[in-house]
Amino acid sequence: MALTQPASGSKVLGRAEAAALIRDGDAVYFSGSGGGHLVPEAVIEALAERFATTGAPRDLTLGSVVSLGDWATTGFSRLALPGLARRVVSAGFNNCPAIAALAVADVIEAYTLPQGVLSQLMRDMAAGRPGLLTRIGLGTFVDPRQSGGKQSARTTEDLVELMHVGGEEYLFYKALPLDVAVIRATTADEDGNLTLEDEAIYGEIFAMACAARRGGGRVIAQVRRMARRGTLPAKSVKVPGVLVDHIVVVPEQRQTYQTALNPGYAGTLRVPLDDQPPLPFDVRKVIARRGATELFPGAVVNIGYGVSVGITSIAAEEGFLDDICLTVEQGLFGGAPALDKDFGTAVNYAAMVEQPGQFDFYDGGGLDMAFLSFAEVDRHGNVNVSRYGPNITGPGGFINISQGTRKVTFSGTLTTGKLDIRPNGSGMTLHREGTVAKFVPAVEQITFSGGTAVSRGQEITYVTQRAVFRLGESGLILTVHAPGIDVHKDILAQIGFDIAVAPDLREMDSRLFRDAPMGWATDFHARPHARTGK
Repeated sequence: MALTQPASGSKVLGRAEAAALIRDGDAVYFSGSGGGHLVPEAVIEALAERFATTGAPRDLTLGSVVSLGDWATTGFSRLALPGLARRVVSAGFNNCPAIAALAVADVIEAYTLPQGVLSQLMRDMAAGRPGLLTRIGLGTFVDPRQSGGKQSARTTEDLVELMHVGGEEYLFYKALPLDVAVIRATTADEDGNLTLEDEAIYGEIFAMACAARRGGGRVIAQVRRMARRGTLPAKSVKVPGVLVDHIVVVPEQRQTYQTALNPGYAGTLRVPLDDQPPLPFDVRKVIARRGATELFPGAVVNIGYGVSVGITSIAAEEGFLDDICLTVEQGLFGGAPALDKDFGTAVNYAAMVEQPGQFDFYDGGGLDMAFLSFAEVDRHGNVNVSRYGPNITGPGGFINISQGTRKVTFSGTLTTGKLDIRPNGSGMTLHREGTVAKFVPAVEQITFSGGTAVSRGQEITYVTQRAVFRLGESGLILTVHAPGIDVHKDILAQIGFDIAVAPDLREMDSRLFRDAPMGWATDFHARPHARTGK
């Protein structure tokens, strides 16, 4: 690859020049995911600086498929300036709390829609279709019979419609206006062809660029470097230059907010996992261990953000990580998903695909299992992760994954708020009960519908550090409890509704509570293989 300096008359613009192209009222969509993966942060920052200096542009629609930001001040939080945005559409606001605050204060119109829906909708918009028809979201808060994904009182336009096709219910997500697509890549040549050799995900930048161009909009690409015309390998180009109007070169561009460049995330290096430190021995590890005991050889699995991410470390520590296929909704198959703020990518993966295709796989039932977290659970087995109190997190990929998977395990603590409960080597010791119940009569927002799951025949389990429940036709059933825990005082009395207790109520495996490897590989390999059944 021959690097080059921008020539006069080229597509290359400065950051401020690119931000100046955005007009009042434009619908501007940004690529990327979560903690900085494929996020055009320099253009976002330039747009915020322009508004702070000039008061323009105003009344924008800001959109992203995944919540963008470092959980603090970057990403969309930079754009949470009164007057800059009229509407925000994304799968979540958890990474950009300043946007969530505007929605709670009813300053902006706010929608949180399923990540997979938004990703696939970009592809349908690129093709000129009127929207996306899917079952994803039925029975949840994005169903128009509930809130249609609206997250503030001033949000009134319906972006989702209920339709009946062939006697069955579907949700129709309408195509969205898109005037400017701001995407990111690693390298651009002089014609605007884009490659992603250092990026941690592919996202849906091709579909986003096509959707913008189809509607007569602009495509702005942020890259780390330029190359001469004709020097990029054609098979490596993910967005052809005919779709790219302008290029912004940012030599200091980071792979994620937390990581400058990890070759493992880029897929150019396989990294050793044997020397990775085990999880700290605490309640979260107990929960992750109990979740991991649900695994079986050959299982194709999604690991969600939160306490469930620890399952990756447990599988590696116990020696069977290579015997399952962990996936990440951003498009990774195999390997070890990244933890903490780099979540959304992986190392040692077998394949990286574009995000719309990954959700096609998920929606079509490709997963054997999924491990997701919960904020609230109610008497019907409904789960809320999208809004509780002043917190608007949104669903992310949760709705697609939980509705498309046969066996789903939700994980979390039984209560929260000043909770002090610790493993003691053979069970759990409760030192101080939490002040906030998480098993409540009715969740604030339905992100997962227990009734819909029962009607579909899904196998649903709820794992906490002191009890395990399964979902039956009449609601939750307590099936397992931790040694050292009083079933009535420490479990049933902490739940805001009556639940059934299994006649064969069992104790959890004592190995879960020891500060040493469980030796679970033998039990794991004794289970039937997901594909062969042997």
